[in-house]
Amino acid sequence: MIVIISAIFLMGSVPPVSRDALTHHLAVPKIWIEKGIFTELPGIPFSYYPMNLDLLYMVPLYWGNDIVPKYIHFSFALLTALLIYTHVKRRVDRVYGLLGALFFLSIPVIVKLSTAVYVDLGLIFFSASALFALICWVEDGCRIRYLLLSALSCGLAMGTKYNGLIVFLLLSCFVPVLYVRRANDEALNGTQPVNQFKALGFGIVFAIGSLLVFSPWMIKNLYMTGNPIYPLYKNVFSNATETQEKYVAETEGGEASEKEKKRNANSGWTHFSVRKAVYGEPLWQIVLIPIRVFFEGVDDNPKHFDGRLNPFLLILPLLLIWAGKKQGNGRRFESKILSLFAIAYLLFVFFKIDMRIRWIGPIIPPLVVLCMYSLANLRRLGESYAVKWKASLLMGFARVFVIAMLAWNAQYVHALYRKIDPEPYIAGEVSREDYITRFRPEYELIRYINSQLHENSIILCLFIGDRIYYFDRQIYWDPKILSKAVNDADSIDQIGANLSNLGITHLLVRFDLTQSWIKRTFDHENEALLRTYFQRRATQIGKHGGYGLFALNATKK
Repeated sequence: MIVIISAIFLMGSVPPVSRDALTHHLAVPKIWIEKGIFTELPGIPFSYYPMNLDLLYMVPLYWGNDIVPKYIHFSFALLTALLIYTHVKRRVDRVYGLLGALFFLSIPVIVKLSTAVYVDLGLIFFSASALFALICWVEDGCRIRYLLLSALSCGLAMGTKYNGLIVFLLLSCFVPVLYVRRANDEALNGTQPVNQFKALGFGIVFAIGSLLVFSPWMIKNLYMTGNPIYPLYKNVFSNATETQEKYVAETEGGEASEKEKKRNANSGWTHFSVRKAVYGEPLWQIVLIPIRVFFEGVDDNPKHFDGRLNPFLLILPLLLIWAGKKQGNGRRFESKILSLFAIAYLLFVFFKIDMRIRWIGPIIPPLVVLCMYSLANLRRLGESYAVKWKASLLMGFARVFVIAMLAWNAQYVHALYRKIDPEPYIAGEVSREDYITRFRPEYELIRYINSQLHENSIILCLFIGDRIYYFDRQIYWDPKILSKAVNDADSIDQIGANLSNLGITHLLVRFDLTQSWIKRTFDHENEALLRTYFQRRATQIGKHGGYGLFALNATKK
């Protein structure tokens, strides 16, 4: 346990370079510190997402520290591990509780998230807390305190990330069903009859409690956009959404061209169709995605779900179907709850959007608990056999499973440690600037922009992946600004005037993507006009790692 925590602590001690940290988890809090908290940022859709954890990140950011947010994020992994330990210890024993905590902390996607400034670990913790509290509510005779704790946790999960809405939907359905199940058991024992209205009442209490905790974010978005969960469900809040998108278009360079509107109108492919067309996956592979995620995950590869799990998260819970036959009724019922939550959440994400492993993070704690129950039941089965070789065989299988699942995790942790390579930075052999540039080559030019360009400079950035955190100058990053400036011009001077009207003084471009975008976006005449503009009115003042920085309106001979 100490080894894995220490390794994660060291890997988190380097400057942030992960994409989502630079696009919004650090970028939006940084802007709010400069311009005022909850300043509306229509050009950044992520700024309308719930941000419970991002608000915590503002505290160290205010003091100029962007590494502490990693440890804040990691702390939620530690809290989840403690939750798993406590839950399993009460139902099995201390050894399996510790094993569950260790297994959870060393799962590849948990390790990866623990070293980055994301919010998924907060979502995982609050979701697990809500689910486990609901189980305690049933065990405690459906007294209100655990139900309120579950509602509080569910509301905090929704306030951390919109994926928490799935947790809310599932648990809101679970509450009346679990109460009826409990009441039926008591009715059979002659304790009291089933009260259907009371079951519904508990469900309403849970839903209202969760929504009250989540409500500040809904009120904020309702005030700003007319949609309490913007930018989700635009078809439900169509009028407000259309007004908001029109405002974004106007503030970022005007509405899309007719060609772009047509392309957007015809882009209604499902994520299943995209996987078939882009990745060449046949139907049977797409259908098996809920199984494949446990075996095929690869970091930074959308085809392979951009993350990595552990196959024993699937194998051991399935083994529980056989090994759990001798469980008590209470444990068997709890296992069904945990399994149903994990399956329903996984399938919801599968049908709703293209799969990413961190998007199904809330299924990990219940699956870890099921893994511990499976191992414990294997041990009990082995101890129950009178035939010595059968008992030894089962006990041997249990040991092999433990070694294999931890070895799978250890191999990943070692590889990630080598990739992040924190020791040279910690030892002072590599500077902060050089470390960031190693992973984000555009940072070399961003440093130049921050240190050499006038503070009133405005830079139009093309295809930098929306990684805006490190900029200390005003920037735009929508390619539509340039396309509109070109399409509305009939000369290179007019292009310059259109950009100058927006105050744009420089261009930062990624060469390969900009070149392909120009060919796709413009007809032959406008493409030639833009290239002439670059030749005569733009001067390259920096170049690094496939990126170039240009000063505009420079006279060239």
